[in-house]
Formats: sequence, structure tokens, C-alpha cells
Amino acid sequence: MPERLITHLRHVDLAVPDYDQQLDFYTTMWGLTPETTDDGIAFLAAAGSPEQYSVRLRRAAEKRLDLIAFGAANSADVDALAERLGRDGVRLVTEPGPLTTPGGGYGLRFFDIDGRTVEVSSDVAVRAHRKVEAGESVPVKLSHVVVNGPDPEATVAFYERHLGFALSDTLTSPHMGSVMWFLRTNRYHHSLAIARGPHVSLHHASFELRGLDEYMRGTGRLLRAGVEKVWGPGRHLAGNNTFSYFLDPHGNTVEYTTELEELDEDTWHPHLYDFSDPTVTDQWGTANPMSEFVARQSFNDPDRGVFVAPPV
Repeated sequence: MPERLITHLRHVDLAVPDYDQQLDFYTTMWGLTPETTDDGIAFLAAAGSPEQYSVRLRRAAEKRLDLIAFGAANSADVDALAERLGRDGVRLVTEPGPLTTPGGGYGLRFFDIDGRTVEVSSDVAVRAHRKVEAGESVPVKLSHVVVNGPDPEATVAFYERHLGFALSDTLTSPHMGSVMWFLRTNRYHHSLAIARGPHVSLHHASFELRGLDEYMRGTGRLLRAGVEKVWGPGRHLAGNNTFSYFLDPHGNTVEYTTELEELDEDTWHPHLYDFSDPTVTDQWGTANPMSEFVARQSFNDPDRGVFVAPPV
């Protein structure tokens, strides 16, 4: 495995046709703060996060995942990553340089093997954030992002080989084989996961709440408001985190979670969990059963017209 140059997850960027409806959902209902907005673009922050924004919304004719952004410790690591990617034949979208998004910084963009745009940046200004108080059912930070792909083994290999991600656990079943890989870039169980799906798309974006009480309050608030629930509330075995999955107005799955497992990376050994065992998908037994209907909700619409990079 190469030296780890990525430190953490920064934000997820979404293109949406009905921009106003999405903006209202993520601010009024989901609990993010519109830090910076312009005509057809909004940068939405999580209350407890030092990141300038956790979600960027962009008005577009077609719904898609615009990019996933990660952090690096310094500009030297960004340059080292660019050199590594170039040497390995990974196609860069932009060379390392100053960023013009909120908080500035220094970064680069490139295509992963499925054609997703990935950004890695350093030296972004720290946002003036605050402590989320007891009982506040608003996101503290963006926890993790999960993506779909028809060849997930190749996608996992790309992130391990080129970006230094480490495998934490794998979900498998006797009938389908491996279906989801949880990848980490720090002590948290996963900041990225790769799911087997029929096409390249966003599976879900997950947001950490302050604690169990706040997580349940947030789940209940969304249910009372009539937001469509996909799955939950419950607690996964892989990652040991709670989950409540909902659909945003454009059909993207978004999750409230809390208590994602922190690992001792020196001693951790990845598990193979059989997700046909209901205690693997939900330790508590409180969520609606995992079913084909639940799984289909997270297949999402295909991200079309993306460049597929050759390196594996």
C-alpha cells in the first residue's frame, strides 16, 4: 500500500435540476447552513464542522454526483499525490494549484477509475464552527460517502493502490458474493465505501449527529415531516454506527448516523460479514428488514457522460 497522503473527507458536491427545492430540503429539513450562495450554487456547512462546507449544490440540467473532496495535510502532500497519480497514468482534471472555492487552499482534481471527479486539497481556511448542543438534531459533520459501481473490485483496488485507502470490512453473502467494501483514510472505520451496483452513481451520503438522542430526534423530525424513509432506525455491525436513511427530493439517499467506530489501525483485521444475517445489517432489530426494495432505492440514477480512467 502506498504512503497515505489523504487525511479525511471534506465534502460531497451534487448537481440537481430543481435547485430551489433541494436547497430548501438541505437547509430547512436536513439542518445544514447556507454559508455561501450565488445564482444556482450553494455551499452548505454542518454546524459542528471546521470544513467550509459539507455539501455543494449546483443547478444543472441533469442530476449527478459532481465530485467527492478529501483533505491532505499540506501542499507538499498534494504535489506528491499529483506526481504519483501522473506516474500511474491517472488522468488529472486540474493540476495542483490555488482553489477559488470558499476557504481557498491548494488542491487538484482527477478522475477515479469509474469517471468520478475527486478533489484533494490542503490549506483550506478553517470555518468558524461551534459545539452542537444537547438535543440539537442537526449534522455535526459529513461522516462518509458511499458510491455504486458495476466493477467494485476494480474501484476498491484503485483507491487502495493510488490513494492509500485501507480496507476495514467487507459485506458479503452466499448468493451474491461481496457487495460492499468499507475503506478508511484515518482511524474512523470508513470515510468511503464502494457498493456493487448496476451503474456508476451515488449510493448515499451520511451525516454525523451529536449522539444517540440527537440522532433519534432528527430521525423523528424527518418522519413527522413526511420525508420518505428508506431504512432504519437501526445499528449496523460493520462500523457499529446507527443509521436512518431518507430520500432527498431528487431521490439521493442521505443518512443520519452517529457513533461510527474508531479503530486501532495497528491491530485491526478486516472482517467478512454475511449481510444475509439480519444482525449484521441491524444489530438492534428495529429497522425494516433489508430487502430488494431497500437496496434498489440506493442504486440511484446513473451518472452519465463521465470519463472512465484506465488505471486499475
